Amino acid sequence: MEAINYLLRFFFDAIVIVLILRVWLQLVKADFYNPLSQFIVKVSNPLVIPFRRFIPGFGGIDIATVLIALIFSTLEFIVIPVINGGPVDILAAAYFGLLALVKQVGFLLFIIMLVMAIMSWVVQGYNPTMVIFQQLTEPFLRPIRRIVPVIGGLDLSILVAFLLLNVINILLGSAIPYWHML
Repeated sequence: MEAINYLLRFFFDAIVIVLILRVWLQLVKADFYNPLSQFIVKVSNPLVIPFRRFIPGFGGIDIATVLIALIFSTLEFIVIPVINGGPVDILAAAYFGLLALVKQVGFLLFIIMLVMAIMSWVVQGYNPTMVIFQQLTEPFLRPIRRIVPVIGGLDLSILVAFLLLNVINILLGSAIPYWHML
């Protein structure tokens, strides 16, 4: 049963990550023709296109994609308890789904910045994935760079962002019961 739970969590989390990336790429106006952008759009289109017909965007935010991400994030807290024979509380599932979606955004930002840091040591020259990652993280790192300048050729903004993300995670974890379960 543990293997089935793991696979279901992976399935739901993968879908939510793709949907978050789709919204995020649109918000930062990333290069649509980049291979990573094309992959995200093509993978998420079957889920998003039917809903976009009747759920319009608002203020540059793709509301349909955000709602689908929230639905899949909530479904994780409904499907897994049902399969395990536990009780289902729709309101609690929606609450935990929202929290899991927020946590997934922070986790995704952390992973992208970590991969960027590693790629900066290894990759030489132009890399389309690195370009997209820079476009995704620049809105978060720019304010930090204003406060913490590049020192001796080292950009410490990613390190500061890691610390801030961990502090936010700790504060949310202490304020919200069951945060460790998300």
